[in-house]
Amino acid sequence: MEALQNFIQNIRSMQWSDYLDILVVAFLIYKLLPLIRTPHMMRLTRTVVLLVLVAVATSELHLYTLNWLLSQLLAIGLLAFVVLFQPELRRMLDHLGTMRLSTIFGTTKPVQEIDAMITQTVRACEIMSEEKVGALIVFAREQHLNEYYKTGTQIDALVSEQLLRNIFFHNSPLHDGAVIIKDGRIAFAGCVMPLSKNPNMPKELGTRHHAALGTSEVTDAVVVVVSEETGTISVAVGGMLKRHLAPQTLEKLLQNELNPAEKQESPQSLVERMKQKITAHGKEEGYEKE
Repeated sequence: MEALQNFIQNIRSMQWSDYLDILVVAFLIYKLLPLIRTPHMMRLTRTVVLLVLVAVATSELHLYTLNWLLSQLLAIGLLAFVVLFQPELRRMLDHLGTMRLSTIFGTTKPVQEIDAMITQTVRACEIMSEEKVGALIVFAREQHLNEYYKTGTQIDALVSEQLLRNIFFHNSPLHDGAVIIKDGRIAFAGCVMPLSKNPNMPKELGTRHHAALGTSEVTDAVVVVVSEETGTISVAVGGMLKRHLAPQTLEKLLQNELNPAEKQESPQSLVERMKQKITAHGKEEGYEKE
């Protein structure tokens, strides 16, 4: 009861500047978290939290030697964090340097524009799937992909079925790379994306699938890939790859991830949907990263 009374007294003694300070810090944390929310960073966060909890426990139990060792490990771990996660930190700083006010305050594209972009993409993927034309389409979200822009050719055009099919046409000079869509427009084409190093990927998957999964492992992008060998459509996000998707399923997944209005109606994320039994033409065959 005394602790509760002290808490209430502290709340009453706070000034308007204290409330503003708390709101600004909370807002910055809310905006910065998506920039570092990659599988690698999440694993590191869980490890650091575990070490801190163990260090606190050893201190309370007076295990001084073990507590000293953990303290030294955490001190060295800070330097190791900067070295090992230099690409993620650089990407976050680069994103902060190029962030626009519309991004900071959550202004998004109109729902109609996002729907049109998704519809055109699904139509293109459906036709390319039937014709067995390989494609790799990256939908950039919060994290900037500036380092991959440099490897491609600037397009800056509206997303359309015809343009996507022309880019990935067999004789097109840009068909081997990835198309990056940013803010509802085709920003760059022919981009070289990072390959996944996951040893558990099925051996029959080619470079496009490795690039799709690798991109989703180091960024928050949603990646659509069409197989040139089989014509199957796959989606990678959050370090997971779902294969053999029907066009209708592809459209639902893209709506869920890219359309804010759709997200409000159905808050379940794509990663959670992938864990369910998503079927295409009555059967499912896919790969999921543990």
